[in-house]
This record gives sequence, structure tokens and C-alpha cells, in this order.
Amino acid sequence: MRARTTVSEIDTQIEQLKEKRKTVVAKANDRFASAARRAGLAELNISDAELNEVLAAITARFRDREKRTGGESA
Repeated sequence: MRARTTVSEIDTQIEQLKEKRKTVVAKANDRFASAARRAGLAELNISDAELNEVLAAITARFRDREKRTGGESA
């Protein structure tokens, strides 16, 4: 028989997941910031709007590729 989960156990799990999410988001941020520095994006004098537009186009390109390949890495 399965043991009952208490509210405090659920709260603890939620807090652990929140911390894990923070870590995952921070790692993703670091990864993309590092890639942007290596690509020279930090040195370009472009607006945030232009940068967002270009990154959205890149994202769309890779999402299209994933759809065509069934989600496999290229």
C-alpha cells in the first residue's frame, strides 16, 4: 500500500523543484550568454528589438528542423 503524502512533504518537494528550476535556468542563461560572447554579439551595436528578431528567426529555423527530423539532433 502506498504511504500518504503530507502537505509539508509536498511543500518541501515544491521548494526543491523551485531551486532545481533556478539552477537549470541559470545554467541555460550562462550557456547562451557565453555563446553570444563567443559569436561577438556583445560587441555589436544593435537594439534589443533587432536582437530579439534575429534570435526568434534562429529559433524558428531550428524548430522547423526538429519537426522535419522528428526531434533528433542534427
